Amino acid sequence: MSGECHDIHGDIQCDGDRICVRLHREIEHSPASVWRMLTDSVCLSQWLAPGILEQEEGGRIKLDFGNSGTPIDRRIKVFEPNRLLSYSWSAGDDPERPLTWELRERHGGTLLSLTLLLPNDHLVAISCAGWDAHLEMLMAALEGISIHFPAARFREARAVFAEQLKQKLVA
Repeated sequence: MSGECHDIHGDIQCDGDRICVRLHREIEHSPASVWRMLTDSVCLSQWLAPGILEQEEGGRIKLDFGNSGTPIDRRIKVFEPNRLLSYSWSAGDDPERPLTWELRERHGGTLLSLTLLLPNDHLVAISCAGWDAHLEMLMAALEGISIHFPAARFREARAVFAEQLKQKLVA
């Protein structure tokens, strides 16, 4: 590894045919600022994908990843402003891939936790790496900086997560 992405890590737990992954970021912005980036439709396009997020439980989240991914059109399961957001990022008849964003105030900033519940298949490392890359884009967007999808980080993260998963499955 190049060493540039030494901060790639996640907590991975295996549970039968599902994998639970938690990614964390300490952010020097308030939970309200982070929440806005997660829920405001204009902000979503700055770090994730163009789309809409209806800010209420049961509201729609609709994201269009263009040529780089499958469009998402789901309902929000949990919506607790500045604290908790949960929905699935599955598309069509794909297996459920619920995700949960949790925000906690910490040292004047925010501890952001993203929990992914994934099918135990060949896409786990790719999914983890993709979300890790989008979290980097979120961090930049919070600073007012627009960055393209960090492909080099994605490739390195994919290898890191594949190795972590391999170690978990062997244990």
